Amino acid sequence: MSSKKKIVLAYSGGLDTSYCVPYLKQTYDAEIHTVLVNTGGFSEEDLSKTEDHAYNLGTDTHQTLEQTEDFYQKVIKFLIFGNVLKNDTYPLSVSSERVFQAVAIAKYAQEIGADAIAHGSTGAGNDQVRFDLVFNVIAPDLEIITPIRDQQLSRQEEVDFLQKNGFDFEWAESKYSTNKGLWGTSVGGAETLTSDQPLPEEAWPSQLEKQGPESLEIKFKQGEPVALDGKKFAPVELIQTLHKLASKYAIGRDIHVGDTIIGIKGRVGFEAAAPMILIKAHKHLEKHVLTKWQIHWKDQLADWYGMMLHEGQYLDPVMRNIEGFLSDTQSNVTGKVKLQLHPYRFVIEGITSANDLMNAKFGDYGEMNKVWSGQDVKGFAKILSNQINIHQSVNSYD
Repeated sequence: MSSKKKIVLAYSGGLDTSYCVPYLKQTYDAEIHTVLVNTGGFSEEDLSKTEDHAYNLGTDTHQTLEQTEDFYQKVIKFLIFGNVLKNDTYPLSVSSERVFQAVAIAKYAQEIGADAIAHGSTGAGNDQVRFDLVFNVIAPDLEIITPIRDQQLSRQEEVDFLQKNGFDFEWAESKYSTNKGLWGTSVGGAETLTSDQPLPEEAWPSQLEKQGPESLEIKFKQGEPVALDGKKFAPVELIQTLHKLASKYAIGRDIHVGDTIIGIKGRVGFEAAAPMILIKAHKHLEKHVLTKWQIHWKDQLADWYGMMLHEGQYLDPVMRNIEGFLSDTQSNVTGKVKLQLHPYRFVIEGITSANDLMNAKFGDYGEMNKVWSGQDVKGFAKILSNQINIHQSVNSYD
């Protein structure tokens, strides 16, 4: 039985985590066990290549944890229910993944009896907090090792180290860092480090392939997407299918600017065709089938849920409370949303639902009142103005 220290490394196959494999072996003379958590961003070919890279770098074992369905059921579903867009822009493509991946990695480290967990986060981003926080909660007895953060390494220094040790991969010279998952792809580097420069066309993962408009119908059942153009899908498959369809129109591109967990401002590009369409379509359906106070309180709690998730607080018990509330609001969110895809954008055309509260038997907005009279409105307006009139009579203003 080996007496060497056993280190589990959260591994994605990118530059930072690739640097960590030979560095950890040389520095700690330890067993390195790389683990990749797939939350929908890797094809079978990608997973195979990433595993090969890990072994070429010197890992002792490599494990892929397939978590895409769990990721949908435990995270993405609630982001749809809550129409969550950070700063009204970002669908939490990466931040939602990182927390969920950290949970799976911490549990895996415990299962194999690891002494430490390592990750490749830098000292200037959000991921370091997300990983550390989750590891501290789930595996508090394990040491956390962070080579990139602790040494304050630049991208070029990592490349130089790998090349010096005989490793030279094509991605090493890329000026952009991309993170792809079920809920979108982030693009960071170069222009996103400035405040004024847009990402160039070639930086985006998907390029414009289609020009003519295309109609599309999405069916939701109790808040979950279940069909496209009448064809039934499991939600994960629907998200993946919608992404392939809409990304040909280069839909879902944007740049998010926000406050990081550590207090500095951050800017990152992202491409999230399916998330942006599903969130907007779902929200539009909710406008028809929920009351104004349901929508109001959903917005408050969903915004809080997104902020907590973004900042790594997924394990806080209040998150389960909010998920319960969001789930409860979805009982009547069933119907079909019609939209049209265009280059770089989409347009929602309307909805059909048996639960539509815009029911013509009560009245037509701006046209006809059918179940109340003008006298009813006069009395209602009179009573509604009472508190304001009382305040005005007691307090005088210039």
